[in-house]
Amino acid sequence: MANVKVKINGIEVEVPSNATVMEAASVAGVDIPRLCFLKGINENSSCRLCVVESTAFRGLKNSCTVTVQDGMEYKTNTPRVLNAVKTNLELIAGNHRFECWKCPREHNCELLRLLRKFNIDNKIGEDSTYSKKESIINISDALVIDSSKCVLCGRCIAACEKLAGTGVLNYNFRGSKTYVGPALNFPVNKAGCIFCGKCIQACPVGALKERDGIDIAQSYIDNSEVYTIAQIAPAVRAALGEEFGNKRGENVEGKIYAALQKLGFNDITDVNFAADVTIMEEGTEFIGRLNKYLNGEEVVLPMFTSCSPGWVRYIEQYFPDMLDHLSTTKSPQQIQGALIKHYYAKKMGLDPEKVRVVSIMPCSCKKAEANYPEMESRGLRDVDCVLTTRELARWIKRQDIDFNNLEDYEPASPMAKYTGAGVIFGATGGVMEAALRTVKDILEKKDNKQVDITPLRGVAEDIKEATLTIAGLELTVAVVHGAANVPEMMKRIKENPGKYVFVEFMGCTGGCVNGGGQPIVPSYEADKIDIRDIRAKALYGIDASKELRKSHENQFVMDVYKEFLGEPNSHLAHELLHTSYKPVKVYEEE
Repeated sequence: MANVKVKINGIEVEVPSNATVMEAASVAGVDIPRLCFLKGINENSSCRLCVVESTAFRGLKNSCTVTVQDGMEYKTNTPRVLNAVKTNLELIAGNHRFECWKCPREHNCELLRLLRKFNIDNKIGEDSTYSKKESIINISDALVIDSSKCVLCGRCIAACEKLAGTGVLNYNFRGSKTYVGPALNFPVNKAGCIFCGKCIQACPVGALKERDGIDIAQSYIDNSEVYTIAQIAPAVRAALGEEFGNKRGENVEGKIYAALQKLGFNDITDVNFAADVTIMEEGTEFIGRLNKYLNGEEVVLPMFTSCSPGWVRYIEQYFPDMLDHLSTTKSPQQIQGALIKHYYAKKMGLDPEKVRVVSIMPCSCKKAEANYPEMESRGLRDVDCVLTTRELARWIKRQDIDFNNLEDYEPASPMAKYTGAGVIFGATGGVMEAALRTVKDILEKKDNKQVDITPLRGVAEDIKEATLTIAGLELTVAVVHGAANVPEMMKRIKENPGKYVFVEFMGCTGGCVNGGGQPIVPSYEADKIDIRDIRAKALYGIDASKELRKSHENQFVMDVYKEFLGEPNSHLAHELLHTSYKPVKVYEEE
């Protein structure tokens, strides 16, 4: 494709002929304001903040959709442009409920950034004769929709459709009564939502957010009658630092452990440990199914991974006929919680009834998962409270902890010890790779030195397939990330019976490193970087640095089986570490 030369505010740049004016401005280093634009997701020119002026057209045009013309000059800073931008910002601010001091988006709100940049007065919002739109609230275990902060940009609607593939969110009513939510504000937890949090990440303000659990966690810490144990997920260590100004994707594991200690937790564990346990359970389950298939017995293949709660919600609602393919193994979060309550507590001489488990997760759906009725054993909930990565950052700041100057800390708990296989659970393809490392060793009855399975890595493809030779068998596996891609994978499975033996599904594109609870990358940065790849590299770096890189090499995990569970898939393991699934109907009243 040919390039053209254009000028942006007098700066000449050369760009492809199909580039938009906004893209050309980015090359020129000129920042054009925007609220509705989210590259590749939402490009509908609704906010009218990215307008530019040029002799190439009459009036002002939206730079996010207008393509450049060779030799033309575009201006973003003329009085006419600035007046239009300021007027639109005043109108948006007039309908926005400001409570910035308690809003989770205070530090990276895209609207607040623009109001500051253009020095906008809120005359309309403060005018008592101006009637603001009605506030519509929709609350679930995982997320909250608050229309009083919504700017009607449509980014969440587009993300719900293009990334989650569910289309749960849309505009309701018209005119001044317009609000975003499920149809007629039906309860979001019954409207087909999978709680992946793509809408939260897409929202430029605080109209969508996770349901806050900081006060609950703090109440555990403050209660001297209970013993509070933290567990952090693999992907958290590759993202939390961003909330404190660190380089994107930097591994801040040691400082997270130190911060949790400062917050007052009695003990600190790591979900990477449970990821290793998950491989022992899920890998054994897969081998059992595979052996039945090879013996000519009736068995359901391919087996699907079950670590992503957003994906599990998706299949329960949209493909209930495929539920038998799901591994019965609980997610690492729930396995860690169950083992803390039923094994670790007794080992530590604690009363399990007085133990509280707080999870730090990259995933908004983990909040819902922890509350499912089946996620308990012998009357004890596996997990008592779930905080997202973002919530942990807010909690640390609220307690005046100087995160970046903390000395790295390593917890002593054996349930904080993990292998390289455990940590790559946080990246798409990581669960499959970790499982196959162990499966290959068990089936071939030897210690394979080559453990990297690179065809399963990366975010360039939404669905990755690989055919591997294990114990003389040609086994085809697949990795799917992003719920919107599930229907295509289901189509492939149904059209090619017997082709696939094992499939990893993740509700979020990129896997947990890009989970709905991770630090939000604003739109003006998201079109320049691929945060999925950046954070995943941190996890693979940890994996490569580990001496032990296979789950069955974790001696502390082996001790759990020796001292307590017996063996993978034992009766006790099934009681505590496995679950069941059921079809869930959408838009059905109780």
